[in-house]
Amino acid sequence: MSRTTVVAIGGNSLIRSPEENSFADQLATVALTCRRVAELVKVGERVVLTHGNGPQVGFLLIRSHLARNRLPETPLDACNAQTQAEIGYMIQQVLDNELRALGLSNIAVTIVTQVLVDRSDPAFDNPTKPVGPFYTKAEAARLQKELGWRMMEDAGRGFRRIVPSPLPLAVIELDSIVTLLEKGAVVIACGGGGIAVTHENGRLQGVPAVIDKDLASALLANEIGADRLVITTAVEQVYLDYQQPSQRALREVCAAEMQGYLEQGQFPSGSTGPKVEAALGFLKRGGREVIITDPEHLTAALLGQAGTRVVACR
Repeated sequence: MSRTTVVAIGGNSLIRSPEENSFADQLATVALTCRRVAELVKVGERVVLTHGNGPQVGFLLIRSHLARNRLPETPLDACNAQTQAEIGYMIQQVLDNELRALGLSNIAVTIVTQVLVDRSDPAFDNPTKPVGPFYTKAEAARLQKELGWRMMEDAGRGFRRIVPSPLPLAVIELDSIVTLLEKGAVVIACGGGGIAVTHENGRLQGVPAVIDKDLASALLANEIGADRLVITTAVEQVYLDYQQPSQRALREVCAAEMQGYLEQGQFPSGSTGPKVEAALGFLKRGGREVIITDPEHLTAALLGQAGTRVVACR
């Protein structure tokens, strides 16, 4: 039976630098990851891709803000949907070309994905995730009054909107993802953590929230019965005492040991923390292994020659 792997691509990994953030730049950047994914398909693995979209949603919110005097503001759930489709298109096109180059008939398919959250999640009472552009204090006060947005000063550069980041509970389009996977497609799903939706009086309804992409990827991996979760990030490996003289890389570690490092504060919530939490959650729910690495070392990491491998404790 083919092994199933979920590969979570970071949204920032599509953008090399602030100077290389155009659509064409992102299309070129994603080629590196797609080449590695095509190699996985060639050896018989079933693959689902997820991706971040933080920078891209930020671009869209800025466009919406600049056009606010002529067009209605784009709601956050719609921004997520639009960027899922845009990034999915990029990945589909590049990956299909890579698959053809290897003589494979598999195709890539994007599913604009909704992810269920709980309206009573404490995150809705304590929004922490900044999104969109920076505003002046006066602009922030006006937006807070007119649109009900919660605003927060961010790094001394101005005020930004903050939104909830609730836990993902279920992938709405799960059956479609599984069906496509069984047909041999490489499925691109849960972009940006998925569009956050709730059940309201028996109907789905989008909510202004951002789901952590890696937590959603881990949930999806468990729901489709994936053997392995791969999380790509900006560094080759996970490190202890990162950027300190005592820094050391983790090559292979069991879940209990990783949990201990997390509790010690080794992995901050603003950087590696959510990735480690996603890895531990996937293993706790029955997954076999998690690999954390950067796109450049993806193939080597899958061969055990790079990256950090986290496994269930024996």
